[in-house]
Order: sequence, then C-alpha cells, then structure tokens
Amino acid sequence: MATQRKTVESFTKKYHVDMLVYYEGGGDAIGAITREKQIKAGSRQKKIDLINTMNTAWRDLYEEL
Repeated sequence: MATQRKTVESFTKKYHVDMLVYYEGGGDAIGAITREKQIKAGSRQKKIDLINTMNTAWRDLYEEL
C-alpha cells in the first residue's frame, strides 16, 4: 500500500480512509452516478455484503486498477 500523507483537506483525510476495498467500472457518467446513488442509499450492512461479494479478505485493491 502506498503511504498517504493526507495533507490536503479531503474525504479520505476527514474519514481516515486508507484502503480501496471495492470499486466498479462504469460505461458512462450517468450510469456511474445512478449506481453510486443506489449504493449510497443502501444500509451499512448492504455495503459490507457488497464488498464481501468481490473482496472477502478486504485486501487493498488500489494496485489492481
């Protein structure tokens, strides 16, 4: 994992985000925004279940991008 300095005010600094554990590719911006809203509207447990379907070990997926 790359070391993050978190010197810029951002979401990752504010919420202490250090790993990428889930991502989805998208074909177009409208579809991606729609999917993001679907995920955000779900419960915390639904988000955890979604991560577990792709990344059961909760590995940092950043290097795979």
